[in-house]
Amino acid sequence: MYHILICDDEEDIVRALRIYLLADNKDYSIYEAYNGNQALEILASNDIDLVLMDVMMPGMDGIETLCEIRKTSEVPVILLTARSEAEDKRMAFRLGVDDYITKPFNKIEVAARVEYQLRRNSWKGSNGGEKKSNLIVNGPLVIDNESKSVKVDGKPINLTPTEFSILKMLTENAGSVFSPKQIYKQVWGSDPLGAENAVLVHIRHIREKIEIYPAQPRYLISVFGYGYKMEKLD
Repeated sequence: MYHILICDDEEDIVRALRIYLLADNKDYSIYEAYNGNQALEILASNDIDLVLMDVMMPGMDGIETLCEIRKTSEVPVILLTARSEAEDKRMAFRLGVDDYITKPFNKIEVAARVEYQLRRNSWKGSNGGEKKSNLIVNGPLVIDNESKSVKVDGKPINLTPTEFSILKMLTENAGSVFSPKQIYKQVWGSDPLGAENAVLVHIRHIREKIEIYPAQPRYLISVFGYGYKMEKLD
């Protein structure tokens, strides 16, 4: 049972999203909020696996709410945005959003993106099977795919789910160069629309967290004219 929080100031949209998600998966438990403060209260008192939230809300909007969420939680967040809100999308990626859905949304796309984020992040961590070692090691960088944790020189690094997925993908393919569109396709699982900006923002955040000198990266290297690669380290 996955617990999903839907937050939108328009009750009709909340109701429609609930119908879309429950029609696709009866094992979802839906929580409803109609403003940012309500969303934060629900998150504080419940085990939420994913947040689906509108950007444009009175009072505390979706961007402000996302910022508050990221102070204490790395729960996957999908924002609902309008086509004219390009600046909001850029700001959201800087703050750690995992995905966005453009209005007017398609119910199949909504269900698919929600399912993808839940499957990718597996926040409950209960696979019912035998525990296995899933360490990915590149020099001082150690990624534990089972616990979704990262350490550099033994120091824990706090990454968002999307940052973790990007770092994991590049580290698994250390030495190979990936374009922003290839990274977007691999991590987001959708067509790379506006990929360059989204990937650039996340790469910068990862560097700020894992690099001693982000402006002179040791791990995530830019390959001019091509994209990014994880440097192979002994």
